[in-house]
Amino acid sequence: MRSSSKNVKENLDLALDTLRAHKFRSLLTVLGVLMGVATIILVASILAGLESQIRSMATQFGTRTIYIAKFPMGPSNGPTPEMRRRRPLTYADAIALRRECPDVQDTAAELIDFDDPPPLVKYQAKQMLDANVAGEMPNVFGLLDISFSEGRAFTAIDAWHRRKVAVIGADVVARLFPHEDPIGKYIVIGGNSIQVIGTIAKRKEFFVDTGDNRWVFMPYQTYHEIYPALRDNFLLAEAYPGKVDEAIDEITGVLRRLRQDKPWQPNSFDTATAQSFIRQFNAMIATLAVTLIVIASIGLLIGGIGVMNIMLVSVTERTREIGVRKAIGARRSDIAWQFLLEAATLTSAGGIVGIIIGYGGAFLLKLLFPSLPATVPVWAVVIAVVVSVSVGLFFGLWPATKAARLDPIEALRYE
Repeated sequence: MRSSSKNVKENLDLALDTLRAHKFRSLLTVLGVLMGVATIILVASILAGLESQIRSMATQFGTRTIYIAKFPMGPSNGPTPEMRRRRPLTYADAIALRRECPDVQDTAAELIDFDDPPPLVKYQAKQMLDANVAGEMPNVFGLLDISFSEGRAFTAIDAWHRRKVAVIGADVVARLFPHEDPIGKYIVIGGNSIQVIGTIAKRKEFFVDTGDNRWVFMPYQTYHEIYPALRDNFLLAEAYPGKVDEAIDEITGVLRRLRQDKPWQPNSFDTATAQSFIRQFNAMIATLAVTLIVIASIGLLIGGIGVMNIMLVSVTERTREIGVRKAIGARRSDIAWQFLLEAATLTSAGGIVGIIIGYGGAFLLKLLFPSLPATVPVWAVVIAVVVSVSVGLFFGLWPATKAARLDPIEALRYE
């Protein structure tokens, strides 16, 4: 046992001596392994950050909230001619779902113009061209779990009397009221003076801009009075705890009947939940991960071929040394392990440098994209170490075998 440990130590020392003797050559040899391992670390950090964001998204958008729209939600190639012919969802549909679906706790309708550019929102000399202006039912704040930083939400009385009041998001406050209290002030939307009665606490931002902090919410009836031509509604429904699937089935049945969808026709609307959005994001993440892993694998393959090439050169350069070692009693396994350990040490050194670079890249990602908490998980470091060692062992196997099979007499004669 001691002899075996001593041999491993001796072979490891020989491998390190070779690395020190050929520093630049060793760096060029493991450059592919280094980049491959760095890519693995960066991919893992990005995936960990995205996973964290997706979990936060599920909490913020509500695990029991069901979103209903005329067009498909999520990635698509745009509405088809059939989709464009669909009847709009209506305020009455929201009321019907609340009344006829036993597993639906509450519903709301939202009126917003998705086709035209957002309306200009002004306050004195300041203006916003990208505000999201919408007409909402008063209960939407509970459905979307919206918290207020100042003021109040509008009520059913405000909606009934079509009062020109609004609740605004944190970005609207920052851009229109950077140095003053917005409560009680009047903003101008579509030529109408609207009084600000509440401000929404800043919502968590994700790796893509969802516009959650740029909302300007008005009572549904007020918004409809300002924009009477709008017909398309976006519906929200909140299921009772543990009843999301049942609620979706009930919503589908009621809306198909109300919209007179024939049994052989697909739904003329789309439903989605936070979980379905998460599945879509996971599919996108999986595609990204596969692409980056393929890139990392190419780097590792190139690095492995480089290791094999340089180890074959090393065998040729050290043929006489191998002959001397065999002449004084070294076995084939000793020679093989010497070159295998040298190859593994070479790629391990590249792997360690790659891990350091990967950590640096993850730190840089945090600085450039604060909303993406890129963190390097422990499993990624373990995989990086195992992969780098495995590349050395695999691609060092043929050179090690070739060295072990050299005839000692011929090796000693080699010049």
